[in-house]
Amino acid sequence: MRRVPAVILVVIALAAGVGVGIFAGHTVLGPAPAPTAVALVSPGPSTSTAPSDSGAVPSDSGPLPSDSPSAEPTPSPAPTPILVPDPLDGVLVSPALAKRHVVAVMIDDLWAARPQSGLSSASIVWQAPAEGGIPRYMALFSEGSPRAVGPIRSSRLYYISWAAEWNAVYMHVGGSPQAMALLASSQGRGSVVWNADEFRVGSTYMWRIKTRFAPHNVYSSSKYMRLLVKAIHAPASVNYTPHWQFAADPTIDQRPVGGTITVPYLENKISYAYSRSTNSYPRTVSVEGKQFDVGPKTKVRIAPKNVVVIYMSFAPLNDGSAKHRLEAKYVGTGKALVFNNGKVTKATWSKKSLTAPTLLFGPDGKPVTLTVGQTFVQVVPLGTVVTYKVGKVPAPSASPSPSDGASPSPSPVGALEDWRLVF
Repeated sequence: MRRVPAVILVVIALAAGVGVGIFAGHTVLGPAPAPTAVALVSPGPSTSTAPSDSGAVPSDSGPLPSDSPSAEPTPSPAPTPILVPDPLDGVLVSPALAKRHVVAVMIDDLWAARPQSGLSSASIVWQAPAEGGIPRYMALFSEGSPRAVGPIRSSRLYYISWAAEWNAVYMHVGGSPQAMALLASSQGRGSVVWNADEFRVGSTYMWRIKTRFAPHNVYSSSKYMRLLVKAIHAPASVNYTPHWQFAADPTIDQRPVGGTITVPYLENKISYAYSRSTNSYPRTVSVEGKQFDVGPKTKVRIAPKNVVVIYMSFAPLNDGSAKHRLEAKYVGTGKALVFNNGKVTKATWSKKSLTAPTLLFGPDGKPVTLTVGQTFVQVVPLGTVVTYKVGKVPAPSASPSPSDGASPSPSPVGALEDWRLVF
């Protein structure tokens, strides 16, 4: 019988779908192996390959392979973090930070309490008359994390009404009979605010420093504020709905040069000078001059993006004491001035109930748009003479002055004692 050459057998086997193997010079026929998955690289339009004993090689019509190693795969870009506007100030933050429970802190403004700590980190700061017209602050902390807050002082009912707009954890040291009655009820256990009285929670979350005398020496910090939220069983996060609407800073060519605001209180006259370069309102107070937020080895100029003046009716609070406390008509409506972007809007404020938000409307009846960032709300008694001057937008060729009063960056100062800060 004539021997069939191996080459012819291979050709026949390939045509019949039979697997072919060559071992030690012998041709072996068998079933064709199942196909296996391989990574595919799209060749050029004329590229083709052909089998051979030594493996696949490119045909004459295709490009020759490169001797250089294959290129490393391009790594996928890191995903862009998701940011959302903080409900209190419009600042872009993580979703978790935007839901962080708002903490409201009563802060002293008597001369012995200055300089204060923490005000520059607050999203909203309310300032209104307290004893005999002497002002006091309430700072609302949302996305901000101050390293020191204080001096912390006593509560008033109208401040509770502003804290209630956010169902805030309300930090204070005692308060007026009105305020304490509300806080001792179920309204102080979460239906209106969450009562966080220093006399109730003890010195773990608020403590007294030795470098100031009582009652102007109670302080806290962001870490202990957040621990306090947990300690009084308030929810750590809340799905807040924004009360105000915000927009980004206008371009510098749209901002005016100059502009001032003066808000007088008993024992303190507040002044603002508009800064074109930062689109903010650096703050000045009586006696000290430029107002700074002073913390452990830091000193930051206080310069909000928005200043809101609210005119409200105040009257003596007949609580049986001789402390000349006041009460305010915080529910209702009245006149307001809104300053931002170097301009002023003659507005109206409205608040429908104890827990309802304080809303701001322009002359057209539409909500006022604030600038993203901190807002200071100056509440003044009816008849208070608030003076202001609006600057002018310069000609297009004019360039902004780099030094127009703003100093937002922290600068070191001497360390303050007894802050008891642990981070």
